[in-house]
Amino acid sequence: MAGAGAATLDRIAWIELSSVTLPLATPVSDAKVLTGRQRPMTEVVFLFAEIGTEDGHEGIGFGYSKRAGGPGQYAHAAEIAPVIVGEDPSDIGRIWTKLAWAGASVGRSGLATQAIAAIDIALWDLKAKRAGLPLAKLLGAHRDSVRCYNTSGGFLSAPLEEVLDNAAAAVADGIGGIKIKVGHPDHAEDLRRVTAVRERLGDGFPLMVDANQQWDRPAAQRMGRALEAFGLTWIEEPLDAYDAEGHAALARALDTPVATGEMLTSVAEHCELIDKGAADIIQPDAPRIGGITNFLRLAALADHRRLQLAPHFAMEIHLHLAAAYPSEPWVEHFDWLDPLFNERLTIEDGRMHVPARPGLGITLSEQARAWTTARTLVGRRN
Repeated sequence: MAGAGAATLDRIAWIELSSVTLPLATPVSDAKVLTGRQRPMTEVVFLFAEIGTEDGHEGIGFGYSKRAGGPGQYAHAAEIAPVIVGEDPSDIGRIWTKLAWAGASVGRSGLATQAIAAIDIALWDLKAKRAGLPLAKLLGAHRDSVRCYNTSGGFLSAPLEEVLDNAAAAVADGIGGIKIKVGHPDHAEDLRRVTAVRERLGDGFPLMVDANQQWDRPAAQRMGRALEAFGLTWIEEPLDAYDAEGHAALARALDTPVATGEMLTSVAEHCELIDKGAADIIQPDAPRIGGITNFLRLAALADHRRLQLAPHFAMEIHLHLAAAYPSEPWVEHFDWLDPLFNERLTIEDGRMHVPARPGLGITLSEQARAWTTARTLVGRRN
C-alpha cells in the first residue's frame, strides 16, 4: 500500500500512550454482579493516545476497560503505534487499516480494535483542531445539542431511596432521561424499583431500564411484558449481547423498543444485529468498536435501516458523533470521567450541548496525569 505522497501536508512525529486508572468514589454493581459473573466495579482503566505532528498540531483520544483488559490494550497499542510515525495524519482511514494489519494476528475485534480506537480518536481530534472546528461540525452536525439521560445514579448497588434521590437531582441538573439497572434475581424487586422511579418522575418523563444481559429468553419475555405498563423509552440488553436471534424475537414481541450493542467490538458484530432486526435502538461504543472511523461506518448502516442511536458511555466523544447522526439520538451521561478533564459539558433542558472548542474540546487534567501508571513515547517530540 502506498505511503504518504506528494499531497501530504504534514506528518505524524510522535505518539504518547498512557494508562490511567480512575478510582470510583463508590463501588458499583449491576445484574452481572448479582448473578456472580463479575465483581463490583471499583475503577476504570483508560488508554490515552496523544499524537503530535511535525508542524506542531496535536490530538488526544482515549479508550477504556472495566474490571479487566487495561494492561492488554496498552501493551497492544504500544506494539502497533510505531507503524504510523511519518504518516499523514489526515489519512485516517488508511492509518486505521495499517494499524489493523500491524496487529492482524489478534484479529479485528475485541482488545485489538479497542487499542486502535484511542489512536483513531486522537487523529480525528487533531483533524478537527487543525480545521478550527468542534468535531461535530467537522463531521457535519444535524444539531448543536443532543438529548441526554443519566445512568450513573441507578445501579443495583444503590438502595432504592438513593436511586430516587439521584434521579431527582439529575432532573434538577437538566438531565432529560433516567436509566436504572434491572436484572435482580428477584424479578419482583426489579418491578418495585421501576414502579417507584416511574412514580417519582411522572408518566411523561423518559425512563429506561438496563438488564446487562442477565435474563434468559423466557425471563426477558415475561419481564418485557410486565414492563410494558411503564411506558419505557427502551429496555437495554435484556439478553446476552451476542444473542441476535433472541433480541430480534423480543423486539418483534414487545411494544417497548429494545436497545443493545454496547458490548460488541466490531462493525461486523453490529451488522448481525442490524441484519436480524435485533435492535430498535443501536448502542455502539466508539472506543470498543475501533474508534470514530468504525463508528461512522456503522452509523451509516444504522441510518440506512432507520434505527435510533444511543451511544454507550464516553459522552465526551459520543456527544459529537450523536450530533452528526441524521435522526434524533440520545447520549449517555456519566460524571465518572469529570476528574480526567479540565472542561465540563453543558446540560440544559434535557440536552447536552456541543462545545464550541475545537476537536473533542477536552484536555487532560493534572489529576489524570497523577493517576497515570504507565507511559510510552513513540517517535520524537519537536
